[in-house]
Amino acid sequence: MTINEKQDEIIEEFDLFDDQLDKTQYIIDLGKKLPPMPAQFQTEEKLIRGCQSKVWLHSEMQGEHAHFEADAEPTAQISKGLVSLLIRVLNDEKPEAIAAADLYFIDRIGLSSLVTSRRAGGLASMLKQMKDFAAQQAGQPI
Repeated sequence: MTINEKQDEIIEEFDLFDDQLDKTQYIIDLGKKLPPMPAQFQTEEKLIRGCQSKVWLHSEMQGEHAHFEADAEPTAQISKGLVSLLIRVLNDEKPEAIAAADLYFIDRIGLSSLVTSRRAGGLASMLKQMKDFAAQQAGQPI
């Protein structure tokens, strides 16, 4: 499945909800399904700067693909759901594809209206960290 196909799938899922609260609950539920990240990666250097809550992101290459794992403190359910959406779209893709990706699903599902401005800033920081890792792996300037 391509990055755009994954985005389209997420858009279709969110189109099923009429209510903002239902969308928010779905984001929380997605975060609950994110596999726990090994404690060894929950370090200061893996923290995403700019997030309202503590969110850790581990990035590594597995063959030709970028692999991401993330976790958040237990009280950060929405943040964990947001990072789970990014991982769903970008995980195990080639770095060049990640670096060039236009993540249109963020606007199409109305994430900016679902989260506070601080959480939106955290989402932007999560995305930047993932794209920066991909660009670096692809030999592109950050």
